[in-house]
Amino acid sequence: MYRIWNFVTEYSLLLIGGALIALVWANVDPDSYHHLVHYALWVDAPIGVMEEHDGALHRVLTLHFLINDGLMALFFAMAAKEVWEAVALSGGSLRGRKALTPLIATLGGMAGPVAVYLGLAAVLGMLNTVGRGWAIPTATDIAFSYLVGRMVFGARHPAIGFLLLLAIADDAGGLAILAVFYPSGEVAPAWLLLSLAAAVGVWFGANWLPRRLDGGRAGRPVSSWARRYLGAWPYVVAGALSWYGFYCAGLHPALGLLPIVVAIPHSEHDFGIFAEHERYSTDLLNSIEHALKIPVQLILMGFGLVNAGVEFGAISAPTWLVVAGLVIGKPLGITLFGWFAARGLGLGLPQGMALRDLPLVGIVAAIGFTVALFVAAVAFPAGEVQDAAKMGALFSLGSAVLAIVAARLLRVERVQ
Repeated sequence: MYRIWNFVTEYSLLLIGGALIALVWANVDPDSYHHLVHYALWVDAPIGVMEEHDGALHRVLTLHFLINDGLMALFFAMAAKEVWEAVALSGGSLRGRKALTPLIATLGGMAGPVAVYLGLAAVLGMLNTVGRGWAIPTATDIAFSYLVGRMVFGARHPAIGFLLLLAIADDAGGLAILAVFYPSGEVAPAWLLLSLAAAVGVWFGANWLPRRLDGGRAGRPVSSWARRYLGAWPYVVAGALSWYGFYCAGLHPALGLLPIVVAIPHSEHDFGIFAEHERYSTDLLNSIEHALKIPVQLILMGFGLVNAGVEFGAISAPTWLVVAGLVIGKPLGITLFGWFAARGLGLGLPQGMALRDLPLVGIVAAIGFTVALFVAAVAFPAGEVQDAAKMGALFSLGSAVLAIVAARLLRVERVQ
């Protein structure tokens, strides 16, 4: 669990690099920036967004659609893989009693921001305008939170494990919110049968059947043949079909690979989020994840580039609603729900972690950035409100400074 430092720093630098380029570009030459973001890669494409070209409506594959709706599916698949292993495999960090306190704290970390965001919006009389963005401040960015948490607590403080469990569960909740509350178009649930058929078909044909045909024979000849000659291709085809099923169903297609993740042959044990040990695992799921790490880092740089380009003049009330939801709602919700779980329900905290660490964990978890940017992009149509909400997601990085200051005030001892 503590060996993801290199992955996180590389991920962070590329993502921040893309976001900084976008911010500078959008404020220096906004016209050329927006021309790039909405650049038409393919007019009359089978997938994309409806746009007017030459006086007629066409389906257009834009750079923004390719990254946000297409390539980001690989990022969410990696996140889903870690969440699924944490829940389903032996040794998973979200299994059993040990996970109950951070899971309950996660509920507070999602409910608190929603309450603050909607409460302030109602007081300001803006509920009808910005209410749809309630889910933006529920996000916790795993990588950035880990990065800051390590700076604040040290690599081996028990609060780091607590923070990672909370962030993983938060991601699972975020995926569910995206799927249920933010469809990308008119919902047509029948198309989900295509995703289901793709997942069941590839699991049966490329996973279960070869193992069944092996019949316990040494060397697993059929499974070995399938692995050697077919590799990941059956799952690539199934992933494309599942993605298209989500796209046609009106659900956000970036979630389209999730049904396929659980169908891929996997290890029997979870070593922890992005654990170094998984590099030596021979199962196909871990092999695919490690093959995707560098492409996903580049995709996240592209994501920052096409989403973070907001003009500073866009800062307005929605910006501060998102910031308040994250900076106030997250720590408050995590602290109250975590205290209730640890003391009220008697579930306790990890050995070496104190109740006074909960508010600091909440401040660190208030870094929404990546997922908050993504939710802002789907919650509001392009325009002033979306730009203002995105700026709030970017400002959430300021929680890193707040966390460092709070750690000094609380005299938290770093554990290396």
